[in-house]
Amino acid sequence: MSAELEGAVRQSLQGFILPGLSLPLSAVADIADIQCSGGDVSVSVVLGFAAKSRQQLFQQAVVDAVQAVPGVNHAVANVSWQIMAYAPQQNLQNMENVRNIIAVASGKGGVGKSTTTVNLALALAAEGAKVGILDADIYGPSLQMLLGVAEGVRPKQYGTHYLLPVEAHGLQTMSMAYLVTDKTPMVWRGPMATGALQQLLYQTYWQDLDYLLIDMPPGTGDIHLTLSQKVPISGSVVVTTPQDIALLDARKGIEMFQKVSVPVLGVIENMAVHICSQCGHHEHIFGEGGGQSIAADYGVKMLGSLPLSMQIREQADCGQPVMVADAAGEAAASYRQAALAMAATLAERQRSASAAAFPNINISDD
Repeated sequence: MSAELEGAVRQSLQGFILPGLSLPLSAVADIADIQCSGGDVSVSVVLGFAAKSRQQLFQQAVVDAVQAVPGVNHAVANVSWQIMAYAPQQNLQNMENVRNIIAVASGKGGVGKSTTTVNLALALAAEGAKVGILDADIYGPSLQMLLGVAEGVRPKQYGTHYLLPVEAHGLQTMSMAYLVTDKTPMVWRGPMATGALQQLLYQTYWQDLDYLLIDMPPGTGDIHLTLSQKVPISGSVVVTTPQDIALLDARKGIEMFQKVSVPVLGVIENMAVHICSQCGHHEHIFGEGGGQSIAADYGVKMLGSLPLSMQIREQADCGQPVMVADAAGEAAASYRQAALAMAATLAERQRSASAAAFPNINISDD
């Protein structure tokens, strides 16, 4: 009876949809253990992404699903997570101490990519992941200002070949801004910039990161190609606004990642809607539905839609990102949702790739 009940519970959970993510449990998690004693059932689920803010919600949803199985009288569930190192593009070797690298890109400047990167990283950390950011914009680094790192802070040396990342709001960070002053222009040709970036990446002593987010410069130039071809990137995210001109360049970014076999995890639409602080009126200043349209065209996910908010801008300018300054607010909730969708999509892609790597074996009497 216990074996039959266990099979029924496992079958029920295979098709169970995680609330708020629209993903089946089997696509992003392992059912680590099912214990049955009479009609009492205990289930242990291990997610492939951190989800501290949803842990209780997921546990209760699993309990509800299990208790709906005939024969179950009482159910308990434990939901935890383990973030694995996912396979990068073109059989590149994963970095030591960095399980996953995610490139955050935009086709053009001015769409809020750096602000989005910082808040996504903080959202992932708030969910329980260990996160770092590399500022890949050699010519116009902004990470130091966005995180409120004081001018003059320099990375400390570690050993003879490494620099320790600068800690900010619980994130491990590295940027060219830490090595030069804000008045020093980087008058470098492409090969010099790409060489400097590779040094920043590989000569920083990153410490046991689940995710390293790379804040890419705008465009699709030398730095993008070098990173895409030589750095083990697990996935990429394209940030755009709903405006037609931004969407045009965002398409180029998606096309670039597809050409170099970097998985596009999805699209984040920034500055999607402005909500009047006086009357609450919603106005789509830069257009409406552009992010959803481009995601549908390329068969990728719409990870999130973020507001055009003075609060986000003001807090970014003063070095207190909204995920720090107002972690319980609506804007922070939007970043959390986008970060969860991004991490879950990465876990889903890896599990799909692993399943495809094994052939189906059919046994018959013929």
